[in-house]
Amino acid sequence: MAGRQSPQSESTRTGTQSIERVVGMLRVVASRGRRGMRIGEIAATSGLPQSTCARMLARLEIEGLVDRDAATRKYFLGPLLHELGLLARPRYRLSELCDGALHRLADLTQDTLYLSERSGMEAVCTNRALGDYPIKAMPLDIGIRRPLGVGAGGLSMLCAMPEAEAEAIIQANGHRYEKFASFTADFLRDAVAQGRERGYSFLDSAVTPGTGAIGMAFPKDNPVGAISIAAISGRLGPERRENMVRELRSEVRRIEAALLGRPSSARASEDD
Repeated sequence: MAGRQSPQSESTRTGTQSIERVVGMLRVVASRGRRGMRIGEIAATSGLPQSTCARMLARLEIEGLVDRDAATRKYFLGPLLHELGLLARPRYRLSELCDGALHRLADLTQDTLYLSERSGMEAVCTNRALGDYPIKAMPLDIGIRRPLGVGAGGLSMLCAMPEAEAEAIIQANGHRYEKFASFTADFLRDAVAQGRERGYSFLDSAVTPGTGAIGMAFPKDNPVGAISIAAISGRLGPERRENMVRELRSEVRRIEAALLGRPSSARASEDD
């Protein structure tokens, strides 16, 4: 009969859906970084029934893909993922490549520096450096995943993308933004437009009241990562912010040159 799927194609579709569901579950657990999540939070975030989550998590725990703390009843990413990660060979070792830039900027600004890497429609914090200023913006744990646009690093990546691609991501993540303070799809569209005009992203009290951040993505037009500087709002006035942006742009150009395997001329052209 026309339009009827064969048993093999039906099995393939079901198998693909199962893989997607497992990967989605792992992304949900990873979204809290090292803080872990209880099953009720996992069900609410994933949109799956709690009974389904319980069955999946039980199997993933047996396989070593998640780990459950008996005292807190929280789930964490499991040991097998760590073991597999040791064998992975990323195209760019951005965390190592950007480490010097993060620490130079932390020493210069005395504020908190983050490296965010793009993972599909999310940004993952993969490195950070803490400056010496005694009052800090709330530290973001390494490994935390957030929808692109939440945080200055992810927002700067949206600003650097072609408009159609950025809009598609904003639409797809629309329901997720509402879990983050004042974020909405329309708020992000305005923030992206402003970031494109400035040449960097800027958020003030958008995620955490009283704190702000600036961010810059790299490389241009096809961002794989971003560096952001977070501080209390009082340290991000217009004049100081422009000075920070100048230094940030210089470091980002060095990183872009390293990714392309060519000598950096960032200092010579930083005012272009």
